[in-house]
Amino acid sequence: MRKAERARHIAGRLQELYPDPPIPLAHRDPYTLLIAVLLSAQCTDARVNQVTPALFARADNPRAMVELGEAGVLALIRSCGLAPRKAKAIVALSRILLAEHGGAVPENLAALERLPGVGHKTASVVMAQAFGHPAFPVDTHIHRLAQRWGLSDGSSVVKTERDLKRLFPKESWRDLHLQIIYYGREHCSARGCDGTRCELCRACYPKRRRAVQTRQA
Repeated sequence: MRKAERARHIAGRLQELYPDPPIPLAHRDPYTLLIAVLLSAQCTDARVNQVTPALFARADNPRAMVELGEAGVLALIRSCGLAPRKAKAIVALSRILLAEHGGAVPENLAALERLPGVGHKTASVVMAQAFGHPAFPVDTHIHRLAQRWGLSDGSSVVKTERDLKRLFPKESWRDLHLQIIYYGREHCSARGCDGTRCELCRACYPKRRRAVQTRQA
């Protein structure tokens, strides 16, 4: 099966498995999604969803977050990885939103990437999931599966994103990003599959017998 054929098969099967994939992070609007995605770095979505209800009950907008302050934010997100750094970034980006964007999350990738604590992946998630713009954020699951499925060589996250964008139609990126994440968690996890066990790995490479060594994101 050639790369383009693998891509079509994967997209079709994922659409069957996850026809309407929900956003895994609980949120109310672009701002709360931005904060939730920032918190998810080196932290599970489940943990973030345990933390954010109390945080958003106190501050679900930039002004309230600034008033809560770093110490107040830290007290509520302490169980997340890198909590002190994240608390500092959350308050700092909230100040910038108030000062430069009228308190709104900018619908612009470059402007999002300039915010403290917001990298390309976080900005891409917000652009895709909050505003509906075509973006293909690459997390650890997507980076791993792209290698197992022979869609990218894993040399960098940047290259993985570029390769996937070339293989799949732009209108599918938003859902496909989520579909691959769900599949990676449920069927092709780092330990649960080695490139030879799950349905899609077997379909893509039916003669593969050796485990696939993947590069980390």
